[in-house]
Amino acid sequence: MTEPRAVAVTLLKGGIGKSTTATNTARELAHRGHDTLLIDLDPNGHATTSLGLSEAFADDTHLGDVLIEESHEPAALIRETEYGIDVLPSNDEIESVEDDLGGVMMGTARLKDNVVDPLLGETYDYVVIDCPAARGRLNDNALYATQNMILPLRPDSGALSGLDKTIERLIKPARDHFELEILAVAPTDLSDRVDQDRSTRKLIEPLVRSDNIRPRVPNFAYVDPGTFDAIDAGEWDQSLPKPGIRHRAAIDNAIREGRPVRDYDDSCDQLDCYGELAEIVERGEVMRRE
Repeated sequence: MTEPRAVAVTLLKGGIGKSTTATNTARELAHRGHDTLLIDLDPNGHATTSLGLSEAFADDTHLGDVLIEESHEPAALIRETEYGIDVLPSNDEIESVEDDLGGVMMGTARLKDNVVDPLLGETYDYVVIDCPAARGRLNDNALYATQNMILPLRPDSGALSGLDKTIERLIKPARDHFELEILAVAPTDLSDRVDQDRSTRKLIEPLVRSDNIRPRVPNFAYVDPGTFDAIDAGEWDQSLPKPGIRHRAAIDNAIREGRPVRDYDDSCDQLDCYGELAEIVERGEVMRRE
């Protein structure tokens, strides 16, 4: 039996697939029969615009009316989509909301008190929040409201430093005040093989060799640490599946077309990865498969 849960998709680094991960995880939760709300807190509004809600990004009514002025209920902002998920969109005024949260009572708790708590378990089974790439009051609100995180990582030279920075500057300080769980560390947009000394191995190997991170690596990205010893000894089984959410044209095209991957191409072989992220949100943890 699963229970209602909220999760923040975040990392203190831009361009690592947060919006894609948040949107498709929310879509797969809906596909699994759950009432799901996607909240877009990113000032860039990628999740909002990628779901065809560009007009909402410029709407006069925005999140500040719920969090700061408290003049509107969240239902006034939430938009239905044809994809089975509802969206509380970002807005071009959201950066001013970031600033204004510093001047109101209990500014870090506004998203939890005014949006997530009233809706989670009543209207929605799951809430997925797409977070900004920079630390600030919106990110703090998202973490306090959800107390659960998915951390996407794209294989580039700054991926692991972005993870370290998020742990040191975001997670550890937050844990001084409330419980905060990492549900999954999700490598995405991978293209290399793990037997090559290139970006995929340089991302995956440190994750699975870390005692703290390894239990949080989803099955779709997990490689037994001993595999890398076998690779170096020339004994690697090349028939093993490649780890991570792999780079696919269907994912890029879905973003450009303003649709989740399932609704752009339901034959995409990476849908199972987003499905596992949805399962992790349901269960509240990675369940390692044998």
